[in-house]
Amino acid sequence: MTYTSTKVLTFDEFVSQYGDNPRYELIDGELRDMEPTGPHEAVTGQIIGYIFVEILRSHRNWIVPKNCLIKPPAMAATVLRPDAIVLDETKLSQEPLWQKEPIICNGSTIQLVVEVVSTNWQDDYARKMEEYALLGIPEYWIVDYLGIGGIAFIGKPKQPTITVCQLVGDSYSQQQFRLGESISSPTFPELKLRLDDLIPR
Repeated sequence: MTYTSTKVLTFDEFVSQYGDNPRYELIDGELRDMEPTGPHEAVTGQIIGYIFVEILRSHRNWIVPKNCLIKPPAMAATVLRPDAIVLDETKLSQEPLWQKEPIICNGSTIQLVVEVVSTNWQDDYARKMEEYALLGIPEYWIVDYLGIGGIAFIGKPKQPTITVCQLVGDSYSQQQFRLGESISSPTFPELKLRLDDLIPR
């Protein structure tokens, strides 16, 4: 991840200039280039596929949009772009920007967010965890398929890890899953998924 501009952008400027470009998000007015790699996008696609199949199987009124931004209400110059997001379709009518832009403002619309870790692991494990908890998003996955997060987050020795965060009160409880282990998801209790299924070959 790189910081591509010293100019501070507003929410409106970011949406106008970079809203359709999946490389970028905005943190406190700073443009962040998330530099997605081929393997990163392959892992993201696999995750979306597993989630989508489970939504269809369980007949829920949920969707997984191709491109979606999150605008935390308390942060005027922050626009997050999760790698995957699950939305409650029945609540989209309460979203003030949705009809014109794929932007979510209400955490209650979001069932799950997923971040696939790359060079921006500090944001995924710290800043975004805080923002998603403040929004009241019930579940957050951090998919660190390279095992590059800090030792404080994934332990020592470092290894590929999926961290499933469940909102309890106003913060997340965390459970980690390593290679060979099936994840446990409160949002998708019937989901059969292991980190092994996601690792690029």
